[in-house]
Amino acid sequence: MTESGPTNTALSDRHRSHWADVRDQFLTHRGATLGMIFFVFVCLAVLFGPFLWTLEPQTIDIRAKNQGPSLAHPMGTDQLGRDTFAQVLAGGQVSLAVGVTAMFLSLVLGTLVGVLAGFFRRVDGPLMRLTDLFLALPLLPLLLVIIMLFRDTLRAAFGPETGIFILIVFVIGITSWMQTARIVRGDVLALKEREFVIAARSIGTPPHRLILRHVLPNVLSPIMVSATLGIANAIITESALSFLGLGFPSDFPTWGRLLFDSTNFMTLNPERVIWPGLAISLTVLSVNYIGDGLRDALDPRIRGR
Repeated sequence: MTESGPTNTALSDRHRSHWADVRDQFLTHRGATLGMIFFVFVCLAVLFGPFLWTLEPQTIDIRAKNQGPSLAHPMGTDQLGRDTFAQVLAGGQVSLAVGVTAMFLSLVLGTLVGVLAGFFRRVDGPLMRLTDLFLALPLLPLLLVIIMLFRDTLRAAFGPETGIFILIVFVIGITSWMQTARIVRGDVLALKEREFVIAARSIGTPPHRLILRHVLPNVLSPIMVSATLGIANAIITESALSFLGLGFPSDFPTWGRLLFDSTNFMTLNPERVIWPGLAISLTVLSVNYIGDGLRDALDPRIRGR
Protein backbone atom coordinates (compact mmCIF):
# COMPACT_ATOMS: atom_id res chain seq x y z
CA MET A 1 0.00 0.00 0.00
CA THR A 2 2.83 2.35 0.75
CA GLU A 3 4.24 2.01 -2.77
CA SER A 4 1.00 2.82 -4.58
CA GLY A 5 1.28 6.55 -3.96
CA PRO A 6 4.53 7.13 -5.88
CA THR A 7 3.42 4.69 -8.57
CA ASN A 8 0.15 6.55 -9.14
CA THR A 9 1.99 9.85 -9.21
CA ALA A 10 4.43 8.55 -11.80
CA LEU A 11 1.58 7.24 -13.96
CA SER A 12 -0.32 10.53 -13.75
CA ASP A 13 2.82 12.47 -14.70
CA ARG A 14 3.45 10.08 -17.60
CA HIS A 15 -0.08 10.46 -18.96
CA ARG A 16 -0.17 14.21 -18.42
CA SER A 17 -1.27 15.84 -21.65
CA HIS A 18 0.79 18.28 -23.67
CA TRP A 19 -1.89 20.96 -23.47
CA ALA A 20 -2.00 20.69 -19.67
CA ASP A 21 1.71 21.54 -19.61
CA VAL A 22 1.09 24.43 -22.00
CA ARG A 23 -1.71 25.75 -19.80
CA ASP A 24 0.38 25.54 -16.64
CA GLN A 25 3.33 27.28 -18.28
CA PHE A 26 1.02 29.98 -19.68
CA LEU A 27 -0.44 30.64 -16.23
CA THR A 28 3.03 31.13 -14.78
CA HIS A 29 3.51 34.09 -17.14
CA ARG A 30 1.96 36.90 -15.10
CA GLY A 31 1.74 39.36 -17.95
CA ALA A 32 0.05 36.82 -20.24
CA THR A 33 -2.45 35.88 -17.54
CA LEU A 34 -3.36 39.51 -16.86
CA GLY A 35 -3.49 40.17 -20.59
CA MET A 36 -5.88 37.26 -21.12
CA ILE A 37 -8.13 38.47 -18.29
CA PHE A 38 -8.20 42.01 -19.67
CA PHE A 39 -8.79 40.88 -23.27
CA VAL A 40 -11.67 38.64 -22.21
CA PHE A 41 -13.08 41.54 -20.19
CA VAL A 42 -12.88 43.86 -23.23
CA CYS A 43 -14.57 41.27 -25.46
CA LEU A 44 -17.38 40.74 -22.96
CA ALA A 45 -17.77 44.50 -22.44
CA VAL A 46 -18.12 45.34 -26.12
CA LEU A 47 -20.41 42.36 -26.77
CA PHE A 48 -22.78 42.68 -23.82
CA GLY A 49 -22.17 46.28 -22.73
CA PRO A 50 -24.67 47.76 -25.22
CA PHE A 51 -27.41 45.59 -23.68
CA LEU A 52 -26.66 47.04 -20.23
CA TRP A 53 -25.90 50.61 -21.29
CA THR A 54 -29.06 51.48 -23.16
CA LEU A 55 -27.98 54.83 -24.64
CA GLU A 56 -27.60 54.57 -28.40
CA PRO A 57 -24.20 55.68 -29.76
CA GLN A 58 -25.86 57.72 -32.53
CA THR A 59 -28.46 59.48 -30.39
CA ILE A 60 -27.93 63.25 -30.80
CA ASP A 61 -28.62 65.65 -27.91
CA ILE A 62 -27.31 69.11 -28.79
CA ARG A 63 -28.12 70.42 -25.29
CA ALA A 64 -25.61 67.95 -23.82
CA LYS A 65 -22.78 68.53 -26.31
CA ASN A 66 -19.12 68.63 -25.23
CA GLN A 67 -19.83 67.65 -21.65
CA GLY A 68 -17.24 66.12 -19.36
CA PRO A 69 -17.63 62.85 -17.44
CA SER A 70 -20.77 62.63 -15.31
CA LEU A 71 -23.16 60.02 -13.94
CA ALA A 72 -25.35 60.32 -17.02
CA HIS A 73 -22.33 60.17 -19.38
CA PRO A 74 -19.34 58.45 -17.67
CA MET A 75 -16.98 59.35 -20.53
CA GLY A 76 -18.63 62.63 -21.52
CA THR A 77 -20.24 63.55 -24.83
CA ASP A 78 -19.03 64.70 -28.23
CA GLN A 79 -19.79 67.84 -30.23
CA LEU A 80 -23.25 66.50 -31.13
CA GLY A 81 -24.16 65.33 -27.64
CA ARG A 82 -23.62 61.63 -28.38
CA ASP A 83 -22.56 59.48 -25.45
CA THR A 84 -18.84 58.69 -25.67
CA PHE A 85 -19.12 55.53 -23.56
CA ALA A 86 -21.73 54.07 -25.91
CA GLN A 87 -19.56 54.99 -28.89
CA VAL A 88 -16.48 53.33 -27.34
CA LEU A 89 -18.49 50.14 -26.80
CA ALA A 90 -19.84 50.19 -30.36
CA GLY A 91 -16.42 51.07 -31.76
CA GLY A 92 -14.88 48.16 -29.89
CA GLN A 93 -17.22 45.74 -31.63
CA VAL A 94 -16.08 46.96 -35.05
CA SER A 95 -12.37 47.18 -34.16
CA LEU A 96 -12.28 43.68 -32.66
CA ALA A 97 -14.30 42.25 -35.55
CA VAL A 98 -11.86 43.78 -38.02
CA GLY A 99 -8.90 42.49 -36.01
CA VAL A 100 -10.15 38.93 -35.71
CA THR A 101 -11.38 38.65 -39.31
CA ALA A 102 -8.26 40.20 -40.85
CA MET A 103 -6.09 38.01 -38.63
CA PHE A 104 -7.94 34.90 -39.83
CA LEU A 105 -7.48 35.90 -43.48
CA SER A 106 -3.76 36.62 -43.07
CA LEU A 107 -3.31 33.41 -41.09
CA VAL A 108 -4.94 31.30 -43.82
CA LEU A 109 -2.85 32.94 -46.55
CA GLY A 110 0.38 32.76 -44.56
CA THR A 111 -0.13 29.13 -43.53
CA LEU A 112 -1.04 28.09 -47.08
CA VAL A 113 1.99 29.80 -48.60
CA GLY A 114 4.32 28.58 -45.86
CA VAL A 115 3.19 24.94 -46.04
CA LEU A 116 3.35 24.82 -49.84
CA ALA A 117 6.75 26.51 -49.96
CA GLY A 118 8.21 24.30 -47.26
CA PHE A 119 6.78 20.97 -48.44
CA PHE A 120 7.08 21.30 -52.23
CA ARG A 121 10.55 22.30 -53.38
CA ARG A 122 9.30 23.17 -56.87
CA VAL A 123 7.16 26.10 -55.67
CA ASP A 124 9.45 27.19 -52.84
CA GLY A 125 11.40 29.70 -54.91
CA PRO A 126 8.44 31.49 -56.58
CA LEU A 127 6.41 31.66 -53.36
CA MET A 128 9.31 33.03 -51.33
CA ARG A 129 10.08 35.63 -54.00
CA LEU A 130 6.42 36.64 -53.86
CA THR A 131 6.72 36.92 -50.09
CA ASP A 132 9.85 39.06 -50.46
CA LEU A 133 7.99 41.27 -52.93
CA PHE A 134 5.18 41.90 -50.46
CA LEU A 135 7.70 42.56 -47.69
CA ALA A 136 9.46 45.14 -49.87
CA LEU A 137 6.27 47.07 -50.65
CA PRO A 138 5.65 50.27 -48.65
CA LEU A 139 2.53 49.13 -46.81
CA LEU A 140 0.93 52.42 -45.80
CA PRO A 141 1.00 54.00 -49.30
CA LEU A 142 -0.21 50.67 -50.73
CA LEU A 143 -3.10 50.61 -48.27
CA LEU A 144 -4.05 54.18 -49.12
CA VAL A 145 -3.98 53.51 -52.88
CA ILE A 146 -6.09 50.34 -52.61
CA ILE A 147 -8.67 52.05 -50.41
CA MET A 148 -8.92 55.07 -52.71
CA LEU A 149 -9.33 52.84 -55.77
CA PHE A 150 -11.97 50.41 -54.46
CA ARG A 151 -13.78 52.28 -51.69
CA ASP A 152 -16.56 53.77 -53.80
CA THR A 153 -17.10 50.55 -55.77
CA LEU A 154 -17.55 48.41 -52.65
CA ARG A 155 -19.73 51.04 -51.00
CA ALA A 156 -22.06 50.97 -53.98
CA ALA A 157 -22.10 47.16 -54.07
CA PHE A 158 -22.46 46.30 -50.37
CA GLY A 159 -23.43 49.53 -48.62
CA PRO A 160 -21.26 52.12 -46.84
CA GLU A 161 -20.57 50.07 -43.70
CA THR A 162 -20.33 46.52 -45.09
CA GLY A 163 -18.35 47.63 -48.14
CA ILE A 164 -15.74 49.44 -46.05
CA PHE A 165 -15.57 46.49 -43.61
CA ILE A 166 -14.84 44.06 -46.47
CA LEU A 167 -12.26 46.44 -47.96
CA ILE A 168 -10.45 47.09 -44.66
CA VAL A 169 -10.34 43.39 -43.75
CA PHE A 170 -9.13 42.40 -47.22
CA VAL A 171 -6.47 45.11 -47.34
CA ILE A 172 -5.09 44.28 -43.88
CA GLY A 173 -5.26 40.52 -44.53
CA ILE A 174 -3.34 40.54 -47.82
CA THR A 175 -0.60 42.81 -46.44
CA SER A 176 0.12 40.97 -43.16
CA TRP A 177 0.56 37.28 -44.06
CA MET A 178 4.27 37.34 -44.90
CA GLN A 179 5.72 36.79 -41.42
CA THR A 180 3.43 33.82 -40.82
CA ALA A 181 4.46 32.32 -44.16
CA ARG A 182 8.16 32.58 -43.33
CA ILE A 183 7.75 31.06 -39.87
CA VAL A 184 5.56 28.17 -41.09
CA ARG A 185 7.91 27.46 -44.02
CA GLY A 186 10.88 27.14 -41.68
CA ASP A 187 9.06 24.70 -39.42
CA VAL A 188 7.79 22.64 -42.37
CA LEU A 189 11.31 22.39 -43.83
CA ALA A 190 12.48 20.85 -40.56
CA LEU A 191 9.41 18.65 -40.11
CA LYS A 192 9.46 17.01 -43.53
CA GLU A 193 12.87 15.51 -42.74
CA ARG A 194 11.66 13.95 -39.49
CA GLU A 195 11.38 10.19 -39.18
CA PHE A 196 7.59 10.00 -38.88
CA VAL A 197 7.08 12.04 -42.06
CA ILE A 198 9.64 9.96 -43.97
CA ALA A 199 7.99 6.77 -42.71
CA ALA A 200 4.53 7.97 -43.77
CA ARG A 201 5.88 8.92 -47.18
CA SER A 202 7.58 5.55 -47.59
CA ILE A 203 4.29 3.67 -47.24
CA GLY A 204 2.69 5.74 -50.00
CA THR A 205 0.78 8.38 -48.05
CA PRO A 206 -0.35 11.07 -50.51
CA PRO A 207 1.02 14.60 -50.01
CA HIS A 208 -2.28 16.18 -48.99
CA ARG A 209 -2.77 13.59 -46.24
CA LEU A 210 0.83 14.06 -45.09
CA ILE A 211 0.23 17.78 -44.77
CA LEU A 212 -3.13 17.50 -42.99
CA ARG A 213 -2.29 14.66 -40.61
CA HIS A 214 1.42 15.07 -39.89
CA VAL A 215 2.65 18.55 -40.83
CA LEU A 216 -0.13 20.96 -39.91
CA PRO A 217 -0.70 19.62 -36.35
CA ASN A 218 3.01 20.11 -35.64
CA VAL A 219 3.11 23.74 -36.82
CA LEU A 220 0.12 24.86 -34.76
CA SER A 221 2.38 26.47 -32.15
CA PRO A 222 3.81 29.25 -34.35
CA ILE A 223 0.42 29.66 -36.04
CA MET A 224 -1.27 30.31 -32.67
CA VAL A 225 1.38 32.87 -31.70
CA SER A 226 1.04 34.58 -35.08
CA ALA A 227 -2.73 34.67 -34.61
CA THR A 228 -2.54 36.61 -31.35
CA LEU A 229 0.00 39.08 -32.70
CA GLY A 230 -2.00 39.41 -35.92
CA ILE A 231 -5.05 40.65 -33.99
CA ALA A 232 -2.96 43.43 -32.43
CA ASN A 233 -1.46 44.38 -35.80
CA ALA A 234 -4.87 44.47 -37.48
CA ILE A 235 -6.38 46.68 -34.74
CA ILE A 236 -3.49 49.14 -35.02
CA THR A 237 -3.69 49.23 -38.83
CA GLU A 238 -7.45 49.78 -38.81
CA SER A 239 -7.08 52.52 -36.19
CA ALA A 240 -4.39 54.23 -38.27
CA LEU A 241 -6.54 54.13 -41.41
CA SER A 242 -9.57 55.44 -39.55
CA PHE A 243 -7.44 58.14 -37.91
CA LEU A 244 -6.36 59.27 -41.38
CA GLY A 245 -10.02 59.50 -42.38
CA LEU A 246 -9.84 56.58 -44.83
CA GLY A 247 -11.64 53.97 -42.78
CA PHE A 248 -15.28 53.73 -41.78
CA PRO A 249 -17.71 56.66 -42.19
CA SER A 250 -18.08 59.15 -39.35
CA ASP A 251 -21.47 57.78 -38.25
CA PHE A 252 -19.99 54.27 -37.91
CA PRO A 253 -17.71 54.48 -34.87
CA THR A 254 -14.46 52.59 -34.42
CA TRP A 255 -11.73 53.35 -31.91
CA GLY A 256 -9.58 54.89 -34.61
CA ARG A 257 -12.49 56.93 -35.96
CA LEU A 258 -13.26 58.23 -32.47
CA LEU A 259 -9.66 59.37 -32.17
CA PHE A 260 -9.86 61.11 -35.54
CA ASP A 261 -13.11 62.90 -34.69
CA SER A 262 -11.88 64.04 -31.25
CA THR A 263 -8.59 65.63 -32.34
CA ASN A 264 -10.31 68.92 -33.14
CA PHE A 265 -11.67 69.10 -29.60
CA MET A 266 -8.53 68.19 -27.64
CA THR A 267 -8.28 71.60 -25.97
CA LEU A 268 -11.96 71.60 -25.04
CA ASN A 269 -12.37 67.97 -23.94
CA PRO A 270 -9.00 66.18 -23.79
CA GLU A 271 -10.62 63.09 -22.27
CA ARG A 272 -12.30 62.39 -25.60
CA VAL A 273 -8.88 61.44 -26.98
CA ILE A 274 -7.88 59.53 -23.86
CA TRP A 275 -10.71 56.95 -23.83
CA PRO A 276 -10.37 55.48 -27.35
CA GLY A 277 -6.58 55.81 -27.11
CA LEU A 278 -6.56 53.80 -23.89
CA ALA A 279 -8.88 51.21 -25.41
CA ILE A 280 -6.54 50.70 -28.38
CA SER A 281 -3.33 50.75 -26.32
CA LEU A 282 -4.46 48.42 -23.53
CA THR A 283 -6.13 45.96 -25.89
CA VAL A 284 -3.07 45.74 -28.14
CA LEU A 285 -0.79 45.47 -25.09
CA SER A 286 -2.88 42.65 -23.64
CA VAL A 287 -2.86 40.75 -26.94
CA ASN A 288 0.92 41.14 -27.20
CA TYR A 289 1.34 39.75 -23.69
CA ILE A 290 -0.90 36.81 -24.61
CA GLY A 291 1.32 36.17 -27.64
CA ASP A 292 4.44 36.26 -25.47
CA GLY A 293 2.89 33.82 -23.00
CA LEU A 294 1.82 31.44 -25.76
CA ARG A 295 5.26 31.55 -27.34
CA ASP A 296 6.91 30.65 -24.03
CA ALA A 297 4.32 27.98 -23.20
CA LEU A 298 4.50 26.29 -26.60
CA ASP A 299 8.30 26.23 -26.74
CA PRO A 300 9.49 22.94 -25.19
CA ARG A 301 12.91 24.46 -24.54
CA ILE A 302 11.34 27.04 -22.21
CA ARG A 303 8.40 25.05 -20.80
CA GLY A 304 9.18 23.70 -17.37
CA ARG A 305 12.17 25.98 -16.80
